[in-house]
Amino acid sequence: MRIQRIGSVTTKLGEGPVWDDEEQALYFVDVLGRKIHRYDHAGDSFQSFETPALVGSIALRNDGRGVIAAFGDGIGLYDLATGAVEPLGDPEAGNPLTQWNDGKADAHGRFLAGTVATDKESMVCGLYSVEAGRITQLDSGFGITNGPCWSPDSKTFYYADSVPCDIYAYDYDLSTGAISNRRVFANTQALGGIPDGATVDSEGRLWSAICGAGKIACWRPDGVLERTIDVPPYLVSSVMFGGPDLDRLFFTSITGSSLGFADDETGGQLFVVDGLGAVGLPEHRYRG
Repeated sequence: MRIQRIGSVTTKLGEGPVWDDEEQALYFVDVLGRKIHRYDHAGDSFQSFETPALVGSIALRNDGRGVIAAFGDGIGLYDLATGAVEPLGDPEAGNPLTQWNDGKADAHGRFLAGTVATDKESMVCGLYSVEAGRITQLDSGFGITNGPCWSPDSKTFYYADSVPCDIYAYDYDLSTGAISNRRVFANTQALGGIPDGATVDSEGRLWSAICGAGKIACWRPDGVLERTIDVPPYLVSSVMFGGPDLDRLFFTSITGSSLGFADDETGGQLFVVDGLGAVGLPEHRYRG
């Protein structure tokens, strides 16, 4: 196994990596830096796009016209080529304590995203589904929503609340987008950090960044912790399989001082882990 830094880009708050298997490129966001970065795998080069607001996460669109983005102040369609934004709405616009955070697209083309409490403790945040431009609330009562991802058959949806350090599993109805039967899949307190961005591999194992602990954790589908990997930045923030064979695990990180924490020399950098013996799944795109 080998861990290495990719490029020289340093983010304030790196998050939300998305692998584009068509372009063979990795997209990720800098929430506080208000940027979307694109790493071209073959060319080993970067391109950056300024965003009009804080940006918590993105999913690629199936029409090739950029991304759907969870901006700090609402959901919108963002055209990377022109910079144009088409707002879709913000059901929590009346709550000054929340802003949008992590999100991902399901196999049907919906975008599921949630909000985060800006005081990092109020349990006032929700989980939402965006389908064909319509935003529907799925669940509520969270503090810091993170890590949406699905089992390979889409029958299980995983979602974390970083305040209690819980990763939840739901039953997921792909045909309707409904969730049910929420239960605790794992808790990360014993690992020394909070669950942040996550992904699922082709064998159904869940990989999660354990922010604050400098670890990436892997659980089997039955909830048994299979392994942990120590990584350089202690504020590791999200993970995503990519590369031509989907066997490279990319991960983002955070510059500590951006959130009032101690800095380390690797915070905010992009890394990749090779030699894990795991293969990811192609990311889905938003339809709408």
